[in-house]
Order: sequence, then structure tokens, then C-alpha cells
Amino acid sequence: MDSILTVGIASVVLGALIAVIFFGSYLRKRTSEVDSMAKAEPQNPIRIPKSNPKKNHPKSHATDKNQNKRHHPLDLNTLKGHGDSVDALCFSADGKSLATACGDGVIRVFKLDDASSKSFKFLRINLPAGGHPSAVSFADDASSIVVACHTMSGSSLYMYGEETQKEHQSKLPLPSIKWERHHIHDKRSVLTLSGATATYGTADGSSVIASCSEGTDIILWHGKTGRNLGHVDTNQLKNHMAAVSPNGRFLAAAAFTADVKVWEIVYLKDGSVKEVSRVMQLKGHKSAVTWLCFSPNSDKIITASKDGSIRLWNINVRYHMDEDPKTLKVFPIPLCDAGGNPLHYDRLSLCPEGKILAASHGSTLQWLCAETGAVLDTAEKAHEGDITCISWAPKAMTVGEREAQVLATAGVDKKVKLWEAPKLQSV
Repeated sequence: MDSILTVGIASVVLGALIAVIFFGSYLRKRTSEVDSMAKAEPQNPIRIPKSNPKKNHPKSHATDKNQNKRHHPLDLNTLKGHGDSVDALCFSADGKSLATACGDGVIRVFKLDDASSKSFKFLRINLPAGGHPSAVSFADDASSIVVACHTMSGSSLYMYGEETQKEHQSKLPLPSIKWERHHIHDKRSVLTLSGATATYGTADGSSVIASCSEGTDIILWHGKTGRNLGHVDTNQLKNHMAAVSPNGRFLAAAAFTADVKVWEIVYLKDGSVKEVSRVMQLKGHKSAVTWLCFSPNSDKIITASKDGSIRLWNINVRYHMDEDPKTLKVFPIPLCDAGGNPLHYDRLSLCPEGKILAASHGSTLQWLCAETGAVLDTAEKAHEGDITCISWAPKAMTVGEREAQVLATAGVDKKVKLWEAPKLQSV
């Protein structure tokens, strides 16, 4: 019995010893594997950000987004400070002042000594209470400005001019209203104001300004006195815009139909306006013309249409002998929607040299070669929303240590942007 007990105990002890040896070997092996893995980890480190990546992600994304916006090569500057959508803008004849009409009821006149400046001085003109400015144009010089204002009772024009600074007066006096005209287009709003210095023929060099209503009527005004110089009607359901040629000779309108009507402003020997008479019609587009602009020498017109094309017209013809204006070139508009359907341009502006055409559709801005129609550059989402107005400075502007042609654009995003002209060599 004792021998059996002794054998049993010996078997238990032996089994326990074998188990200890086995598990010891197993644990040493696992420890060795863990040590091996621990030594291998530094070769492929997993970098964990010091702070919470979820909190940093939105800021990082916003920063990248802002960098992309700033880094378009032609984007020079942004004029901020507007309290609402900027609906119109206009350069002075010398290109050193830029007037903006804002939905907050304020006209701002920026002094642009250098387009690359970090800040710009501006003059603030508050319109009469309840007035919404819809268009703006300089009159005889940078100190006189005409504003179209719309209220519930109809549209009005106000001409603001600077007061003479009195002796010992430290601050410049604010502009005052020199003349005003009310109910000029019944209760219809003014879409555009287009001004020019009349230098053609016997014109006396005064400024003439055309106010184009959202109806079918257009009125020509004397910039300095506010005198009504003439009235025309497109008879095309509704107007889109109207423009006066740079020399003050022609008035042209884009309206609901595919045809563009052109009138001549006839001057008397004393320089005053005799009449505004219709002289020609541009026929060729298949759909409504959305915008037009004159060439710098006033003998050509560029039109954009909903038919997806741009046309260049020669209007330097003997219309008094029934010679019709001629289509010189037709370019397809190089924009299409996601389905491949062609789009149209909302606005056009030709640079002072007549070589670069700026055009916009929605928030997209393009620069085209006026000679070939080739795209020089494109800025998608140039504004955070639709572009409301585009205009070239009439003269080259100072940009740092160089001179450059500058385009101004306005948008519903409460901003006005300045853009440098692209290089024509890139065509």
C-alpha cells in the first residue's frame, strides 16, 4: 500500500515538473517573440498627432481652401467692407477711382493708387433712406458721380459732386447732391448706367449717360446738368443692358430678342445733342443677346448670346447709304454644363487696348483673346456666388513696381476683386 502511494506521489511530482518545464519553455518563447516585435517597431513608426485630429481637420481644410482662393495667379486684391451684395461698379476716366453700388444703400468710392495695396481709402456716400442703388457711373471727372436708386415709388437719379474745401477746413467736405431726377422710368428699376465723354464730331466733350430700364425704354442724360437729351425704346419686351460708345457717338442695347439695335447721338455745331436716331440693327444671333461692349475706337461691337456664341461686328459702315453692319467673326462660347450643353456669358468687358475680352457666367470668370476667341485663363468660383459686374480700368494701373491692365469684378459675396490681365503669349 505504501509502495503504491509512493509511486503515485512520484508520478504527480514528475508530472508537475514536466508541466513547469513545458510552460517555462513556452513563456520564454513568447517573451522572445514579444521582444523581437518590440525591437522591430521603430523601423516603421506609427505617427500619432499630438492633438486631436478631429478638432484640427476643419481648420486645416479651411486653410487649404483659403490658400486655393488666394493663389489664382491673376488675383491681385480684394476690396472688402461692403455690407451686402455689390450690384454695380465703375472706374473713373483716369482709372484712379472705383465706385461701387452696394445693397446696403451706400456708394463707396475707392482710391486706387496701387492695386496691390494692403488697404484702400474710400469715400462713403449714404443714399436717401430706403433707396437701393442699382447702377453707378462717373460724370465729367472723378469728383462727380451719378447713381441710379430704386425705391417703392420708382427709380431716381442723383448726381453727387464734391464741395469746395473752405479755408482752414481740416477734413474734406462730403459730396452733396448737385441734381436729382425722380420717376425716370415710371416704377421700373434701372439695370445699367453707361457713361462716356462725347468727343465725336462737334460734341463739346461733356459726359453723356444712358440709363437702361428693366422695361424697354432708355434715356440719355447730360452728366453735368442732368438734362434729358433723348429717349429711345427697344420694343423688345424687356431690356438686358445698354451701352454708350467710348466717343459718345453710338448707343446700343441688348434686349429680349436676338437683334441688337443701334442709335446715333447727333450733335449740333454748338456741341449740344440734337437727337438720338436709330441707324442700324445687328442681325445674326439665333437667341437673345445677353451683353455687348464697344471696341475702344467705337467702330466695333462684341455681343454674347444665349445661342452659345460671341460675335464681332463692324459698325463703321455707311448706314446712311443703307450699308449694313458686318459680322467679322463668330466664336463659340467655351463653356458647357455637366451634360455638355453650351452656356452663355452674362457679362462682357473689353480691355482698353482691345486685345483681351473678359467674360463671366455665374461665378466663373474667363479671359479670351479678342482676336481669336481662345481662352487665355479661367477662374472658377472667382466669387462665392454670382458675379454681378465686371469692368476694366480705362488705363494701366500701378501694381507694386510695375504697370498692368486691371479688371474689377463684383459679386453677391459682398466683395470686389481686382485681377491682372493674362499674358497674350499664352495663346
